[in-house]
This record gives sequence, C-alpha cells and structure tokens, in this order.
Amino acid sequence: MAVAVSYCNSSSFLGYFPFEKLKCRDLVSPSAQATRINGLFWGAKKSTVPNEFDYSLGNFTLTGTGPEEGSVSHSKPTKLSLSVVSSISEVSASDWDACALDTTGPGKYNPFLSHGFLSSLEETGCAVKETGWMPRHIVAKDESENILCVVPLYLKSHSYGEFVFDHSWADAYYSFGARYYPKLQCCVPFTPVTGPRILIRNTLFRDEIFDIIISALKDMTAKSQLSSLHVTFSSENEWQKLSAGGFLQRIGMQYHWKNRNYKNFDEFLMDMKQSKRKSIRQERKKIVAQNLTMKRLRGYEIKDKHWDSFYTFYRNTTDNKWGTPYLTRDFFHNMASKMGDQVLLVTAEEGDEFVAGALNLIGGDTLYGRLWGCHPRAYYPSLHFEACYYQAIEAAIELDLNTVEAGAQGEHKIQRGYMPVTTYSCHYLTDEGFRRAIDDFLVREANQVKAVIKLLHESGPFKEGI
Repeated sequence: MAVAVSYCNSSSFLGYFPFEKLKCRDLVSPSAQATRINGLFWGAKKSTVPNEFDYSLGNFTLTGTGPEEGSVSHSKPTKLSLSVVSSISEVSASDWDACALDTTGPGKYNPFLSHGFLSSLEETGCAVKETGWMPRHIVAKDESENILCVVPLYLKSHSYGEFVFDHSWADAYYSFGARYYPKLQCCVPFTPVTGPRILIRNTLFRDEIFDIIISALKDMTAKSQLSSLHVTFSSENEWQKLSAGGFLQRIGMQYHWKNRNYKNFDEFLMDMKQSKRKSIRQERKKIVAQNLTMKRLRGYEIKDKHWDSFYTFYRNTTDNKWGTPYLTRDFFHNMASKMGDQVLLVTAEEGDEFVAGALNLIGGDTLYGRLWGCHPRAYYPSLHFEACYYQAIEAAIELDLNTVEAGAQGEHKIQRGYMPVTTYSCHYLTDEGFRRAIDDFLVREANQVKAVIKLLHESGPFKEGI
C-alpha cells in the first residue's frame, strides 16, 4: 500500500514532524532528502526479519533491607534474574495475576492486564508472530524462583492495533533509508486501555526492580538493534518515572464518564444542561419505539450463541470502519470462559432475536467499554449510543463503579457525559537524531492536546460548577 504523504502546509491541529531538523548524515548518505509528512496512516511495506533475542537479560542484586508488611517475604538482599518468554503460557496465571493485582491494588484492578485476557489473545491467534505481535514478555525472578515482576511486551512488525499513532515516524525512518520495524511495544494488544505496564509484586524492592526493568528494556532494544521501544497508555506515575529514564513523553486524549455518587440514571441527567438532558431522553425513547429490548448479561448468562452472534456484529463493524478484524471468533469464547463475571455483554433484542451488542469488562473501580457491533441487515437509530454509553452508565451506577472508560476517539461522547481525560505514553528511540526531532514534535503536540482538552471542558454538557 502507498504511504499517505502530503506536501502541503502542516496542519496546526495535527502538528507536523520536523524532519528538516535532522541531518541526513546522521542516518544515511548526504544525498538523502528530508520530507515533511502530514499523513496519519502508514501502509504495509516489505516485512523484516526480527533480530534474535538473548532470552536471559542478566542477574542483579537487590539491596533492600526487608519486606513490607503483607508483601512477598525477603529478609535479606536478594538476587533478581530477568528473562524473556515467547508466550504468556510460560508464566502461571496465579503468578502473573499476583503481579498485576499487587501493582494496581484490588480497588484499581484492571482485567485487561490479567493472564486470562492476554493468554486468550495468544491462544486464539490474535497476538502472535503471524499477526505481527510476537510475544516477548519480561519475567523477573528471585533466587527461589518466585516471580516478582512481569511485563507484557511484543515485538511488532507494524503499528496497527496500538491507538497511539507513530506511522509518520516510520515513514520518516524509511525516507532516510533507515529501518523502523521491528520495534518493541509494551501494551495491551488492540486495546487502548489505561493502566500500569510494569507489573511488580508488593515488595520493599519495588523501586529497585522498576529501575532494573527499565534499564534492561533499553539495553534489549539497543542490543537487538531495534529502532524503538514504546510504552503506551501507561499510568501517569509510570509516565513520570520513564521520563526520568530517558523516554520521551507523549500525551493523548480519551473520553471517560465519572460517577458522582449517582443513585440512578435520572440523577446523572439532572447534572446535565437542559438541552443535553432532553437530547439524551429523546435518544433513549427511540429504543422503545423500535421495539428493542436492552439486557445486561454477565458470566454464565452469556451463552455460546451470544458470542457467535457478537462476532458477526464485530465483523460488521470492522468491515465497515476499520477494514481489518484483529480478533477471532474463538477469542470471544476463550476470553469469556476464563474471565467469568468480569465480562459484561450489553445486548439488544428485537423480539427473540439478538441484533446488537457491546462488550465491557469490569474492573475494580472502572467499567471498560470496548467493542460494539450490530446485525448487518438493519440500521437502528440511536442504538449505538444506548448500548455503548447509556447502558454502561447504568451498569456503573448499579455496580458502584467510579468510571466508565469508553475507548479511543469520539467527540460525540462529550454531549453524553463522557469528558476528555489525558492519556500517557512513553517512547525510547535509539537514534539520537530522530530522538531530538520527535521530542520537539511531541512538545508541540502536547500543547495542542492540552488546549483541546481545556476547550472541551469549558464547553462541556454539564451545568456550571459540575
């Protein structure tokens, strides 16, 4: 596919990548020409063969003096060994989930970081080498083989399924004759979900382990002669620590709904401006007028027939909008069997027929809305808003959850009560010339994102003072 390149003046909103600041001799020959690229999307190019990894990343000594109360027991300085595994199946679910739960705490538990979710992606052929997502997870063990840290990490041969766009960076590398792919990606595949990425047990050595992991990741990137390492949708705390470790900081924007101790949906509506409140009520009335029945199903209530139908709906969405379906039919069955009541499927039925659905996962204090789809043969006005946004709000109130994360993009979410929040990503580039240029770009981009978030909050749908 061709690269989307524009030679017109740069957009003040999207920004531009300052390629003219790079010196050609930094990368290739003096004859290479700099190109200003404004395109956001990058087409597939000839694949490259990833360099071999050293699966042992070294041994380290921890100097902490003892355990914190309730933490994994270590009474003296201990050894830490780091290694790379090529499948999450090489780590037990209990060990992986203990690291994830200790990192977030039960109140902030994130189901997308669980062994159940991530292993389902691998077992059903979604996040595997053949799709350009080669698992290269980091595992840290002490001398007794206790797992103290895990990191979800992938060797990528493209930039699809990430939701933090670096396609123009890849194009810049190509324009200078340099190779951008493969790269390392630390994230939850196909899912713009916020949360920590370095998952560490609750020990006195947590800060030491974090620093060791980051240093090892950087060394791994350099020794494998990769262009870059990306940690996307991280927690803000990690974002700050990674910056101190030499990573470039990037911010983005999502739309989240916040629960202000609402007892029901109508109480939430009373916080909205009158015009927005009226519009939402009118949209919800359309569901009844179309003889649609909405249901929220959890765990065992969701049958195989629901997942088979939902996969058809999902493919209808990807065929019409995205072009490439990232997930397989088996993924939904596998994931649901492992995650049980953490799965919430909103369904729309016309008579006895399941015609649309929205997939959500339930965390410690957050409902994560992710995928939506509808039967391809019909169009139901306002059903998308009902299934994805209003049902999610009702579920969050019912489950006493603080937040609904509704995924990436979509300014139409604002008038339905989902307000912009900042998301965080970090990027480590091994080439100094590109690092300087991208850093300059990210500073300008951040100023634009902050200005947009401020403007959207000032013109939001809520009454003054809310």
